[in-house]
Amino acid sequence: MLPTAADAPFNAYRQQNDPTCLSNTRVDLLQEIYDWADGRDKPCIFWLGGLAGTGTSTIARTVATKYSQQGSLGASFFFSRGGVDVSHAGKFVTTIAVQLANNIPALMSNVCNTIIEYSDITSQSLRDQWRHLVLGPLSKLDGKGCYFSYILVVDGLHECDDENDIRIILQLLAEVRSLETVQLRVFLTSRPERPIRYGLSQIPDAEQRDVVLHFIPLSIVNHDISIFLQHNLNLIASEWSLGAGWPGEQVIKRLVDYSGGLFIWAATVCQFIREGRRFAAKRLDIILESSGTGVNAPEKQLDEIYLTVLRHSISPDYTSAEAEELRRILKSLLGSIATLFSPLSILSLSKLANTSQEEVERTLDDLHAILDIPSESTGLVRILHPSFRDFLLDRKRCGDSNFWVNEKLAHGLHATSCIQLMSKFLKQDICGVTWPDILVADVENSQVEQYLPPEIQYACLYWIQHLQKSSVQLHDNDQVHRFLRVHLLHWLEALSWMDKTSDGILAILSLEALVLAGESLTLQAFVYDAKRFVLYNRLAIEQVPLQLYGSALVFAPEKSIVRRHFENSIPSWITRKPRVQADWNAALQTLEGHSGQVSSVAFSPDGKQVVSGSHDKTVRLWGTVTGAMLQILKGHLGPVSSVAFSPDGKQVVSGSHDMTVRLWDTTRGAALQTLSEWPSVLQTLEGHLDWVSSVAFSPGGKQVASGSHDRTVRLWDAATGAALQTLEGHSDWVSSVAFSPDGKQVASGSHDRTVRLWDAATGAALQTLEGHSDWVSSVAFSPDGKQVASGSDDRTVRLWDAAVGAALQTLKGHSGPVSSVAFSQDSKQVVSGSHDMTVQLWDTATGAMLQTLDGHSNWVSSIAFLPNGKQVVSGSHDMIVQLWDTVIGAVLQTLDSHLGRVLSMAFSPSGKQVVSGSEDKTVRLWDAITGAMLQTLKGHSGWVLSVAFSPDGKQVVSGSEDKTVRLWDATTGVALQTLEGHSGQVLTVAFSPNGKQVVSVSEDETVRLWDAVTGASLQTLEGHSSEVTSVAFSQDAKVDQALWANGMFRWATLQLQSLCEQKSDEAIRERVGRLPAKLEDLYMELYLKFTKYEAEADRQITRIALSWLLCAQRTLKSTEFLAALSITLGRPSSSLTKEAVLDMCCNLVAFDVATT
Repeated sequence: MLPTAADAPFNAYRQQNDPTCLSNTRVDLLQEIYDWADGRDKPCIFWLGGLAGTGTSTIARTVATKYSQQGSLGASFFFSRGGVDVSHAGKFVTTIAVQLANNIPALMSNVCNTIIEYSDITSQSLRDQWRHLVLGPLSKLDGKGCYFSYILVVDGLHECDDENDIRIILQLLAEVRSLETVQLRVFLTSRPERPIRYGLSQIPDAEQRDVVLHFIPLSIVNHDISIFLQHNLNLIASEWSLGAGWPGEQVIKRLVDYSGGLFIWAATVCQFIREGRRFAAKRLDIILESSGTGVNAPEKQLDEIYLTVLRHSISPDYTSAEAEELRRILKSLLGSIATLFSPLSILSLSKLANTSQEEVERTLDDLHAILDIPSESTGLVRILHPSFRDFLLDRKRCGDSNFWVNEKLAHGLHATSCIQLMSKFLKQDICGVTWPDILVADVENSQVEQYLPPEIQYACLYWIQHLQKSSVQLHDNDQVHRFLRVHLLHWLEALSWMDKTSDGILAILSLEALVLAGESLTLQAFVYDAKRFVLYNRLAIEQVPLQLYGSALVFAPEKSIVRRHFENSIPSWITRKPRVQADWNAALQTLEGHSGQVSSVAFSPDGKQVVSGSHDKTVRLWGTVTGAMLQILKGHLGPVSSVAFSPDGKQVVSGSHDMTVRLWDTTRGAALQTLSEWPSVLQTLEGHLDWVSSVAFSPGGKQVASGSHDRTVRLWDAATGAALQTLEGHSDWVSSVAFSPDGKQVASGSHDRTVRLWDAATGAALQTLEGHSDWVSSVAFSPDGKQVASGSDDRTVRLWDAAVGAALQTLKGHSGPVSSVAFSQDSKQVVSGSHDMTVQLWDTATGAMLQTLDGHSNWVSSIAFLPNGKQVVSGSHDMIVQLWDTVIGAVLQTLDSHLGRVLSMAFSPSGKQVVSGSEDKTVRLWDAITGAMLQTLKGHSGWVLSVAFSPDGKQVVSGSEDKTVRLWDATTGVALQTLEGHSGQVLTVAFSPNGKQVVSVSEDETVRLWDAVTGASLQTLEGHSSEVTSVAFSQDAKVDQALWANGMFRWATLQLQSLCEQKSDEAIRERVGRLPAKLEDLYMELYLKFTKYEAEADRQITRIALSWLLCAQRTLKSTEFLAALSITLGRPSSSLTKEAVLDMCCNLVAFDVATT
């Protein structure tokens, strides 16, 4: 069932008393609209514009009523600022789709099929919803058994609260022109405000017709207003026996003159007089006495009538003290109603204002002429016309301080009321679900609404927005700070149950901006930490709210302010907490959704979006602020290898293994069908004879360059798709292409180990840059055009002079092939991504390494700088996209004493020391806090390839290419043992969990176990296949060759056999006690199942799982676990069924198998 906005249709219950045009009014205009709607070959959009009060909504309602009666109204949506679901576009498309399906019977099955096919359709972008739910189903109609033409009525678009959504809606409405089998016309009304006018200007003139109401001659408008007044005043005269002919033609003429051409003036006057009941005639006299004759000042006339209504609501029979008290209450309520972001009922208003429901009802009772006040207490109170809100908030227009609303002060009072209300009601597990693993999807809306009534939901959603619009200054230990210290997690939990976590993220970012403007250092630190906390745990918070108090706190860094402050909220049954990092690292967000390797990423020019391409054949767009997935662009038939934004951000180009380059219009949405059916694929550029490996837009967006495995670079016209140039010269695959900032040159990198520069106009080869000793995988021009950067499989990044081709710098530091390079906007930094799973930042002037960003669990395949230089985005073969804060990721210490490359590093268990092994044949110990070098351990005669601390931190073990393993005292630096026996380089070393044994893995294809006390060789495990490379299960994820899989598995199997001889769970726990907490729990669960299985196949797969867990020194991802199992089983991991792994892992939290 699709969600709909109940108040949106023209005939909604809320609008049942709203008028349509009277007979003999708007005659010419309505006929023009009907002629357009009924004709063929007419523009697809008719826009009716008008200033406030000119009657556009009444005309829209009239048009909708006529075509509904004829059976040719497709759908209607009446926006209303302050409405629950009609003030924004969140349910616009789904509401339109449901009405279309109900009004066009043949469409119903098409829409239902779409819902079945795309179960997450309601969470997709407006563009995707429009394609799937509206255009797609309509395009499948064959025209048989249904009307040829349907009308879609959209009223008050200017009252949609997001200008970006307004722009998108206009673009979507214009797309109805692409329909062939059915004609859909759009009747659109709004004020002629800038976003509307700009959006309409982007639609060809031939596709739209426009009429502006306030440009219609005043004589015609006055005639219609006269008929309106006569009709309504005659009804009042009849109802209250005021006599035939009341109030007379002359009075009607005076009222028409006073109206200034505004229907809203006439409507308000009639409502005010009607509310006078038996005193209706007296109220008419009040209007005549208070109104001037300024025909050319319609706004002034409207303001006068509003003041008249307000002043008359305070009876002259009150004493001065009573009148003053009533004015105070009235002003407060008017300020509250006028500044609400979403309307509330009288009941909710009273609770938010902390007053009685009866007080609110009595105060508003005489304001029915300007407010829509439902008779039931749960009905929403609304301002009848937006012009009244404008009047209240404009000091000059209102003119009476008794009623003028100070907008900033009103918002400040709202913020205070919201905080007080939340402080009173919010608590842990507010919905009473009890169990910490209950999903949001499993809780009924009725239960959420029971525990989170409208006023609480309003307060949770809007308290920070009210703060923003107030003049409140934030300080340490103020009301906001005190609220957050008590209720931050309660607030986030409530938002999660409301399905508004993304709104919470945006709110925290807004709050952070407010705090930064002051000098509140403690509050500033708290809000910053809250931001990192919610971004890091976004997925968990959205899906399982009570994990805020469990996994979210448990896995937050040790120094996290939120973790420390709310540590008492962690459930008591969590008795053992895992070891976590000390502080937030540079990784801001992890964007998950791709089902294959992420091969390419790029920021949009404004930095608000990220585009990613993947081996899952899709291109995805993400919001950088919330991390939400915005669009999925489908259409490629092979893995997507490269993506890039156009300079204006409106297009994305992608290259694929299907040998095509595709251009996508990001403002119109995803290509979910073939080119012939959907207009959002702008071009499919065909011509390459092999995989397209790289694509790039020219700076002006007029050209696209593509590099291919067919050894060529091709240039294309982005507008027409025509091939412009084929650049030939490389002798192997072209892996990367880039335009110079002025668009005059193209750089290409190739597997032939060269970088070539080309003239983009003529295709002539300008320079060949030689120096790399292996494939060139990535090239980039600096924004100032002076340098070219290239990354290579030779593990280096090289900087070149773009003018003369001279080599400037060779940047060494990666321990694996460099897959991607990019410059910062100021050209002062280069970022590189590598197969060593790290991202590194470099100074282009000195060649110095500035930072290493470590967090991916597989190759980093693509990187890009945010235009402001403060963030980097990286895509990896681990199927995720990471956003990094390069400011937070700044180097804390530079450990700079080694005379060669550092090949291995490890932290001590306490995190206070670091040990490093280097090409300079030394092992060095460092203070991790200060960066001071503590010891230099000398003795190896070859490179030190691997280092590790003992579990108690008192010893260090090192392995070297000199074929020895050495044990050292970590305090004194004294050499304790030299373990000899390997006949090849020692690649990896590690201590056993109890610290009594050392394991070493060597190039000689053996694994050896040593006694850590005596140095005696205990076992030599042989028989490894040289084809097995490594599985990086060590705590130091930077080590490329961590453990030989077969050998380590055999060692772990021996340990398992020993453990199986133990009789008690306690003894087993003691043996595996050094495993991280989640792994230990998983080991025990699997071991118990192992002892109960009878089938040998079940025992075998569980035995393998247990053995691999013993190899692990950190929590594994499911992808790593499956890869490890595939090695030991000798078959691809994909052949292991998800069900088997799920059963084996018993749904424990250590693995994320369910989402792979």
